[in-house]
Amino acid sequence: MWGAGTVSSSDGQRFGLQASSLLGSLYPRYFGYYDQALTVYTHISDQHSVFHTQVIACSVREAIYVLDGLLNNATVLRPQEHFVDQHGFTDQLFGLCHLLGFTLMPRLNVSKQTLYKLDRTKSYGRLDEVITSTVDTALSREQWDQLVRVAASLRNRTAPAHVVLRRLASSAPSDRLAKALTALGRALRSLYLLRYIHEEDLRARMQLQVNRGEGRHQVARRLFFAHQGAFQTGDYEEMMHKATCLSLLSNAALVWHTVQLARIIEQLRASGEPSTNEELARISPLAFSPILPHGTYFTQGASGKHERTSNGHSSPVRASLVSDM
Repeated sequence: MWGAGTVSSSDGQRFGLQASSLLGSLYPRYFGYYDQALTVYTHISDQHSVFHTQVIACSVREAIYVLDGLLNNATVLRPQEHFVDQHGFTDQLFGLCHLLGFTLMPRLNVSKQTLYKLDRTKSYGRLDEVITSTVDTALSREQWDQLVRVAASLRNRTAPAHVVLRRLASSAPSDRLAKALTALGRALRSLYLLRYIHEEDLRARMQLQVNRGEGRHQVARRLFFAHQGAFQTGDYEEMMHKATCLSLLSNAALVWHTVQLARIIEQLRASGEPSTNEELARISPLAFSPILPHGTYFTQGASGKHERTSNGHSSPVRASLVSDM
């Protein structure tokens, strides 16, 4: 009811960093001018499940890491449409996603976008008032074989996608391959922008998928020591272990809540209370109120009996953590 696994989105979530690391950077918006932070960039499907996690710096543009999650996807999910926010796209990413068979669908600020056309001599009526530039199709045609070769290298994982995108983005103005990819991306972005303005259903589906990602962020924040989580190590492998374990826990919570929701729905339908699939598709399985972020502790009291508490505090005598998942 939530989806067939053909739609996905990606977004970054910032966490505090209390150790020295090359990925650490200042993020005054949320962490002040003295504390460092990093970004955990996650890809989530329309079924609410996380299928890729990556730790990156807060100072880099998230767009260069979008293809990493799509190409390194080792699950049964097969995303075709991918939604991102304002920081999750570039013109070159538009071009590469198209060559690799993905449809990039960013949430755009329409007033700041430029429309391009392929032929400067062709008129589009009233749209000519807002189409201000023309795409160099000759350059894209000239570099087409090279563009396909880059896409094939990414598909075969010859090189990490974020490394290729970073080098293309920082290339010299004389780099014709980078310019051709930018031209292709501008043409594709113009077509997408017209769809984005015209199709209300597209904007609704985008908002729904983006909200799923935000809901997952809330669960991750709750699981990471009850909104107090921060990375205590600067080692990249250790940070990746913690980030991927956090994704594993949120997926476990997703499965548990899905099973419980299915039981409740069966009981309601058996009692004669109808519910449509459209209504159920709007229910999120990423609720976090039943989750005890500190676990359950069993402590030995003065009488020798075990006492149960969920407040995260335990007796100095003996305590054992039991998972509620």
